Amino acid sequence: TMAGFAMCAACDAEYRDPANRRFHAQPVCCPACGPRLRLLDADASEVAGEQPALRQAARDLQAGRVLAVKGLGGYHLAVDAASEEAVATLRARKHREDKPFAVMAADLAQAATLCSFDEAGEQALISGPRPIVLLARRPGAPVASAVAPGNRHLGVMLAYTPLHHLLLAQVGRPIVLTSGNICDEPIAYTDDDALARLGAIADGFLTHDRAIHIRTDDSVVRPLRGRITLLRRSRGYVPQPLGVREPFQRPVLACGAELKNTFCLGSGDRAFLSHHIGDLENYQTLASFTDGIEHFCRLFDARPQLIAHDLHPEYLSTSYALETGMDLAGVQHHHAHIASCLADNGADGPVIGVAFDGTGYGTDGTIWGGEFLIADLGSFTRAAHLAQVPMPGGAAAIRSPWRMAAAYLDGVYQGERPDGLGVVRRNARLWEQVIAMARRGVNAPLTSSAGRLFDAVAALLGVRDVINYEGQAAIELEQWADPAEPGAYSTRIEPAGTADGPLVVRGGDLVQAVAQDMAAGVAPGVVATRFHRGVARAIASVCGLLREQSGLGTVALSGGVFQNVLLLEMVSDLLEDAGFTVLTHHRVPPNDGGISLGQAVVAAARDRATTC
Repeated sequence: TMAGFAMCAACDAEYRDPANRRFHAQPVCCPACGPRLRLLDADASEVAGEQPALRQAARDLQAGRVLAVKGLGGYHLAVDAASEEAVATLRARKHREDKPFAVMAADLAQAATLCSFDEAGEQALISGPRPIVLLARRPGAPVASAVAPGNRHLGVMLAYTPLHHLLLAQVGRPIVLTSGNICDEPIAYTDDDALARLGAIADGFLTHDRAIHIRTDDSVVRPLRGRITLLRRSRGYVPQPLGVREPFQRPVLACGAELKNTFCLGSGDRAFLSHHIGDLENYQTLASFTDGIEHFCRLFDARPQLIAHDLHPEYLSTSYALETGMDLAGVQHHHAHIASCLADNGADGPVIGVAFDGTGYGTDGTIWGGEFLIADLGSFTRAAHLAQVPMPGGAAAIRSPWRMAAAYLDGVYQGERPDGLGVVRRNARLWEQVIAMARRGVNAPLTSSAGRLFDAVAALLGVRDVINYEGQAAIELEQWADPAEPGAYSTRIEPAGTADGPLVVRGGDLVQAVAQDMAAGVAPGVVATRFHRGVARAIASVCGLLREQSGLGTVALSGGVFQNVLLLEMVSDLLEDAGFTVLTHHRVPPNDGGISLGQAVVAAARDRATTC
């Protein structure tokens, strides 16, 4: 990216002098021969250059305007973090109704005015990758409520480019800095693309003439138990390789999942997990996926000979794999989750794997998501799962959690539900229609999803009937929980119909307990905590039963549901108190962003077994 900047005589002398500290320094920022800063208006007309650009950009932000700022891996959209009006304007233009925005602070002292953090949080903020760090918001923090509505946490990062440092020094207070895109599109990273796609959002562009080579989003981490958990592994962490215990017999490409997609290239004793790609339902994101694969293959001089993919026949990542014409390895979604956790911890298994998420294609053709597996890298057995319930309307039930509440309530009460439930009253117009759909099984696929169980309870409590982004209802349900409440709901764990079948966890028992407490007027925060503790106790109980059957004493926790810190800590405490060794994610995300690593190591393990 610096090749186009011919060095002036002074810089050239420094660059070629081994005694100079700038010897062979690539990113020249000399005012004579380095990149030039400019401020453009929404029509791409230049407003100011160099220092006037910086001062005017700061004044624009202080005045409540929306700026597109050129970063390291793409353009960001920036506003004054303290301005309710500016944040609301950004939300409306970006079509992002509720999902939290990240906030950038100039330094640790400024970050400390926004959030409280321990040593692990501080180290994450100042670390080289400079990720977005999810931290507890301070009461009265100088940020608009619209930055992270309904959330007790903020995503905070420190300035990580010279332009960020200069801009924040001029502005004098934190700014919102969110991906330069609309809704679920990939981040804009070329100048022409940014001007075309962000012109309707930004009032101006703070840009420069140094190109961005690779599109890369900011990474997201969360401090937990003295170290960090990655929720999105991207800028700063990629392409740092992940070591694997057993080398790949031949290069493997793992294509990942449909949502939060990453891909993984395995070669030798290293796995190269890609940056966050996004949701492949978007055409531009799919193009970024294919371009990224070609880039990694060139960068690491590895041409895959074995392609790993999800079993879901309609995933675009699966379609890509099938079209390569190479040797294929189909990997079940939740097996990939557990394998990813094993690889993250340098373990081979076997373990008791708990994979809780929203959606994963099961080997029986139904939608899994509340799974207990006996698994190692090469194989797995489904040992237990949440009881299946219908999803009335299919994908519509994901977008409208009240539909899952309707399905659960009808299954538990057979139409004789308690009176006075707000979720029924709020959705009375379609309630009976949705119930009929669930009963007939028309456009109502069965699912064992833990994510849909959390959705149902969130709707019952009145947290949210309709979501605007993935996982919103469950995320907000966690925020509602009262940490002082010690109670827990109970649920039955029953054997399957066959002697060697999996155990079945009756999630409907939890929904019934929630409904009864809500009808009795129990505070929603108390109910939310009792539900979380009930899920945690059910997980610990099942793991105890499976230990008796298998003799295994290690549990691996994976899947997007375990981004819920309240649940993860409850489950970990219960399992450790029961004498289990607990494996959780730290180097790769527990969500679908870690799936491709799991696919890669599963495919490699099978490949080794076949070779032997």
